[in-house]
Amino acid sequence: MDKVRWGLLSTARINAKLIPAIQASRRGELTAVASRNNQTAEAYAKEWNIPHAFGSYQAMLNSDQIDAVYISLPNHLHKEWSIKAMQAGKHVLCEKPFALSLAEVDEMIKVSRDTGCVLAEAFMYRHHPQTKIIADLVKSGKVGEVRVVRGVFNFFLKNQTDYRLIPDFGGGALWDIGVYPLSFAQLIMGEAPQTVFGFQHLGRTSVDLTFVGELRYSKDRFAQITASFETPFYTFVEVIGSKGRLCANQPFVITQTNRQLLFYPENSEGEFEEIPVPEQELYLGEVEDMHAAILDKKDPLISLEETRNHVRTVLALYDSAFQKKAVDL
Repeated sequence: MDKVRWGLLSTARINAKLIPAIQASRRGELTAVASRNNQTAEAYAKEWNIPHAFGSYQAMLNSDQIDAVYISLPNHLHKEWSIKAMQAGKHVLCEKPFALSLAEVDEMIKVSRDTGCVLAEAFMYRHHPQTKIIADLVKSGKVGEVRVVRGVFNFFLKNQTDYRLIPDFGGGALWDIGVYPLSFAQLIMGEAPQTVFGFQHLGRTSVDLTFVGELRYSKDRFAQITASFETPFYTFVEVIGSKGRLCANQPFVITQTNRQLLFYPENSEGEFEEIPVPEQELYLGEVEDMHAAILDKKDPLISLEETRNHVRTVLALYDSAFQKKAVDL
């Protein structure tokens, strides 16, 4: 096999971001899409020029037309269909959040090991050159000893019937967008936090519309994360160290317009160094990472241990917000 044949497991809106990346990749091709009925699948296949359409998810998994699937279903279905895909011999790129409990994560990991299928969490920003540059600069000592990481991801969620507001679907701002600054903090700190404290504002459906998390790591390092469906769109990260700080105004939804990665050295009075970032289509990196894992047998950039810690930290933050006290991991 010299190319990976992709199937889309659902017709979710996020597919529109991944499809151009698959089509632009050197070693991938989009060959199939599955929906819950033939009419929807066939209309979607025609719209995106996809050769094969299936009227059920399982029918696509049972076919010999695909090698890998992209799972963009609502959060509560990630575990079920990731496992079914791997049991059918298909590699899996699963949207974040990976799953809604550690038991689900562990079951998914076990099936991946038992079947030999690649299983990876889809955090597109982690594969972009900007994120790699930030991580390398921190590792090189550019900011000195890291003391605090701050991250924000907010946007107005206007659709009151959106699945993100349904508790049983894994709704809530932390699960949906808070996992971005949470995963960024774990990347910079190199580990899961030791203790967390969570604060939340619940909406009418009892999911968090705003979530704020305080995280404590080894060596008395800290992170502060914010996620909200109640404010205008805003993303930002900052890594604060003993020799300065790195700031990115587009850490997660990375475009070519008005993007800045800035370094403020110690004792700076407003002076900063702007760090250049190569252009790359945002979703291309995670697609090529899957190709390398499938075709070259390389380890995915985001390990399953790291993914497990993402879920473990989210669960601890929700537990803390519910109990209104600090929770140790």
